[in-house]
Amino acid sequence: MSSVWYAIISEDVEDSLERRKSVRPSHLERVQALVDDGRLLLAGPHPAVDSIEPGSAGFTGSLIIAEFESLEDAEAWAAADPYVGAGVYSKVTVKPFKQVLP
Repeated sequence: MSSVWYAIISEDVEDSLERRKSVRPSHLERVQALVDDGRLLLAGPHPAVDSIEPGSAGFTGSLIIAEFESLEDAEAWAAADPYVGAGVYSKVTVKPFKQVLP
């Protein structure tokens, strides 16, 4: 089976900013590994307000689109995210993604 893109859509708990900050370096290290392997299409958080720098408003979740061998591999990767362990996310959805544009 060839690799497929997967969207990892995460939703934060209320007032997640301090939890995010506490494990952000570990989270970014894992995402950087995807970059280094050429498996990351895009990644980033969803600001809680209409600004790329939300300050104390924090974030409402994150989106990662990356390449994995299977849905099970993508789900396992998502489940091991430091944000999951720190209780940042209330919900994580993983599903196949088909890039059409650009």
